[in-house]
Amino acid sequence: MSLRGAAHRRRRRKALALATCTAALAIAGCGGSSGSGTDQASAPSTTTTETAKPQVVVQAADTGFDAAQVFKDASPGVVTIRSVFGASGSGALGGGASAAEGSGFVLDPDGEIVTNAHVVTDGNGSDRKVADQVFIEFPDRNVVSGEVLGFDPFYDVALIKIDPDGLNLKPLELGDDNSLVVGEPVAAIGSPFGELQSLSVGVVSAIDRSVKSLTQFQIEGAIQTDASINPGNSGGPLLDSQARVIGINQQIETASGANDGVGFAVPISAIKRSVDQLRADGKADYAYIGVSSQALYPQLADKLGIDSDTGGLIADVVKGGPAAQAGLKGSDGSTITFQAGKYDTGGDVILSVDGKKVTRPEDLALLIAAQKPGEKVKIGILRDGDKKMDVEVTLGSRPGGPGGG
Repeated sequence: MSLRGAAHRRRRRKALALATCTAALAIAGCGGSSGSGTDQASAPSTTTTETAKPQVVVQAADTGFDAAQVFKDASPGVVTIRSVFGASGSGALGGGASAAEGSGFVLDPDGEIVTNAHVVTDGNGSDRKVADQVFIEFPDRNVVSGEVLGFDPFYDVALIKIDPDGLNLKPLELGDDNSLVVGEPVAAIGSPFGELQSLSVGVVSAIDRSVKSLTQFQIEGAIQTDASINPGNSGGPLLDSQARVIGINQQIETASGANDGVGFAVPISAIKRSVDQLRADGKADYAYIGVSSQALYPQLADKLGIDSDTGGLIADVVKGGPAAQAGLKGSDGSTITFQAGKYDTGGDVILSVDGKKVTRPEDLALLIAAQKPGEKVKIGILRDGDKKMDVEVTLGSRPGGPGGG
């Protein structure tokens, strides 16, 4: 064998190996080699890596959640609210006086502040009384007195007015809770345990929750979050990634007395409606149908022989209320226990309100709350399990509001 022939075969084997490695790089890269073959193959490897970069999810940072920026944008408009009850004179506590503390936010440059009703009132239902004195503390350490223009115990909202002269007010932008999705990042700013301007972050844990109000009625459409909320956060804003207010932090569900990761906020859509009414005449009024109901589901419907998988099974009709006057029927007194639940049976089933189906447990309350007292609505019902009919109901006003029964 000549030296020239051996050299020629070595060059062919080297070229073949290089061609194989280069072809493999276009799919998954080629490693584990050493020597000049690796150096020559490095150029195709670099080119392939660069073309694959758009597949890397680093671009998500452009639309990500910047908690520091949210705090920077929103915190100048978040205030601490101190309410004094049973005070007189200079307002120094004593003689049976008590105080409460919460949070709020600036609504407009004219000096309107929004907070929870329970921050500036005390008592039960229509007997709630406004605090004798209310003080608003701003992030720049200015402290001014405020006047409660009105409060809404049904959605736990209060509207306060201050004199804006000499103050550099920073109103917060209002968002839209109707487009919220579970998992969306949120931030809460307030004064938990009196610690001013505290930030906590989390996500929307659930939407359309029903939670307690200051009355016998539930707050419908509440936002659940795991952002840390504690006493003192009440009335402060829950914010989206653009530092827009999507709700006000209202309550927590806890076994320890502090945050257990389950907090609730009143949705901004409800706050807007409440504030409009409070600004107009100092109180809020909501439509009322006068029934209590239990949600149907397919297995329960089969058990009861009801020809609908969903709807609101009327358990009770309030005597003299709108539903009673329209002829809607509640339970006949019979009950069943089914799948660990107890149900009052024999009543009408509400299928729809003005053509909108009642499917989820909270649907009936939400559909009625969207109306105004005095309006007529068409209630689609199922009677005796299989007889469909429409009943017109003239809605009344919810009892239990300020000045109400």
